[in-house]
Amino acid sequence: MEVKNLATTIFRIPEVEGRWMVMSGLAIVCIVLIMAIFAPLIAPYDPTKSSGEILEAPSMKHLMGTDNLGRDIFSRIIYGSRVVLMVVFSASLVSMSIGVPIGLISGYFGGKLDRAISMLMDSMYAFPSLILAIAIAAVLGPSVVNAVVAISVVYVPTYFRMIRGQTLSLKSRLFVEAAKAIGAKDTRIMGRYILPNIVTTVVVVFSLSVADAILTEAGLSFLGFIVTAPTPDWGFELSAGRPYLPAGYWWMITFPGLMVMLLSLGFALIGEGLSEIYAPGRER
Repeated sequence: MEVKNLATTIFRIPEVEGRWMVMSGLAIVCIVLIMAIFAPLIAPYDPTKSSGEILEAPSMKHLMGTDNLGRDIFSRIIYGSRVVLMVVFSASLVSMSIGVPIGLISGYFGGKLDRAISMLMDSMYAFPSLILAIAIAAVLGPSVVNAVVAISVVYVPTYFRMIRGQTLSLKSRLFVEAAKAIGAKDTRIMGRYILPNIVTTVVVVFSLSVADAILTEAGLSFLGFIVTAPTPDWGFELSAGRPYLPAGYWWMITFPGLMVMLLSLGFALIGEGLSEIYAPGRER
């Protein structure tokens, strides 16, 4: 019985699955990061120049084929990862830096302030993320910076709701009550006692929101709200290749679509894996 209990303790099934999910997700994300960082060394062709071979199917010369202008799709996907990662990471960091403090303050102080902020965030959260991002980007105009702003605004409510919920739970704990009893200031309680206990939640939400933001970024780029020709971007490649799909040029949208799916899956695996490992209330 003791051996069995020891094995159960060391090899908890949810934690093992969670670790494999995290490692698998990190592997995917690291591959894309390497592509983006070392794009000039990896890409076999200039992504903006035509090779003269228009709409060539995948081959040893062009691993993912060429587009309607004769540009190497593999090279464009490699360089396009830079735009995707820059937009998504920037937007996620901005939304996190706004949503976490607001959720912490709202959940801790409560009252009318909490109700007012919660109503605003709930109304934003009710909109589908892509629709809201499109509306904001349409007002601001097409550019990388405006796309970052649009995506940032969309995901602030996600952080707010999760952090507010965690704060509401933690502020009634004995260690918080003890800190209040000895005269600790509210800012110290939030920063010293509550915030460290929600870091794991922030990391999980960040990973999952990045996974969703990748799809939102692809949607905005597909509609022309981020980059213009000849700048490579995965969503833009999907838009450019769509008219050629009925004619049988499947590679123009297949490979960019796969990259969007894989990168989103990578971050989703990281987030879900961390959630499995550090899920609140899991018996240890």
